[in-house]
Amino acid sequence: MIEKTLTVKNQKGIHTRPAAVLVKAAAKFSSDFTIVKDGMEINGKSIIGVMSLAAEEGAELTVRVEGSDEKEAFQAIKKVFEEGFDEF
Repeated sequence: MIEKTLTVKNQKGIHTRPAAVLVKAAAKFSSDFTIVKDGMEINGKSIIGVMSLAAEEGAELTVRVEGSDEKEAFQAIKKVFEEGFDEF
């Protein structure tokens, strides 16, 4: 299992489009993907779940990836965060 804290860098936070970008990236992998914010734990492959976090710019999210392709999945997810959910 990989568990790291990632920061939301895009100005508008995770709204509908960034949530879709994140879920699409995670869906390519078989590993389980969980996001934790303020004690709320959601399935990172659920667009409704990701949007329910209401993660604003600067929010620190705990990302947990577990499964046979967890390293590759985590790198893809981390890249989405680093690139501002394609909003930079």
